[in-house]
Amino acid sequence: MKIAFVGKGGSGKTTLSSLFIRHLAANEASVIAVDADINQHLGTALGLDEEQAAALPAMGAQLPLIKDYLRGSNPRIASSETMIKTTPPGEGSRLLRPHEDNPVFDACARTVRLDDGEIRLMATGPFTESDLGVACYHSKVGAVELCLNHLVDGPEEYVVVDMTAGSDSFASGMFTRFDMTFLVAEPTRKGVSVYRQYKEYARDFGVALKVVGNKVQGQDDLDFLRAEVGDDLLVGIGQSDWVRTMEKGRPAAFELLEADNRMALQALQNTAEDSYEQRDWERYTRQMVHFHLKNAASWGNEKTGADLAAQVDPSFVLAEHSAKASAAQPA
Repeated sequence: MKIAFVGKGGSGKTTLSSLFIRHLAANEASVIAVDADINQHLGTALGLDEEQAAALPAMGAQLPLIKDYLRGSNPRIASSETMIKTTPPGEGSRLLRPHEDNPVFDACARTVRLDDGEIRLMATGPFTESDLGVACYHSKVGAVELCLNHLVDGPEEYVVVDMTAGSDSFASGMFTRFDMTFLVAEPTRKGVSVYRQYKEYARDFGVALKVVGNKVQGQDDLDFLRAEVGDDLLVGIGQSDWVRTMEKGRPAAFELLEADNRMALQALQNTAEDSYEQRDWERYTRQMVHFHLKNAASWGNEKTGADLAAQVDPSFVLAEHSAKASAAQPA
């Protein structure tokens, strides 16, 4: 299942996504973690030092390889150069499975060993000085969206994405690619402002959204969040000595995380599992096509010189059984 963590900058979004990833690994789940934030901190939050985190391959730099692999033998895509971030799969496309080995994961994913298991970590790559004035960070995140469009995951497979802060996630259709979106909010008016934006933007797309209160110090904070977000409030997470120690570079064993916070993380996992049961592959595919046609008309056709609407395979529905046909193709 695909899980997104969103929230305003400084809300603790990356910290909570890293705790959730550690929790899943401790529960022996299969996890791919993706750092899609403009500030690339997920690697260090998962225990990598600065040098190791900086050495992670950038998905944005591997976009030609990603496109070439995913295109496969799809006859509707004339060349990998005509693929954009929203290009949907069709008959002949190669699909990705979280547990498999393939050229995309070989190039973009690295194994990170945690206390109680290991995960695969992928990163878009940071916004660099050379990007200023000539590129947009959304083009880097486009590599993540393209992979999500071609990803077939099952109920015991987790793809956890630490999204870019604020409402920038709505610059494309990527916000519809998840079974559950956890919005991290502090118990302040600024803390819930992103929630209101997200709720409004996502309203028409059936996005499953739950609020995780962070830096909660007592019942008054919980009452404030409940008054602001209503039943969307899932759980509150308090101050953590374990997290403070981790942020100082001296992490304790994960099993020593406070019991209340461990229970909160389990609530997130339970909610994610419940959301997967509501997955509608036909709607998922329909939304994918909707945003592709929108992007094609607004900029994609002009940029590529091709009619990108012709890439849509009207008879194709992304689903778990789709992966079997994809797996039969040579890599």
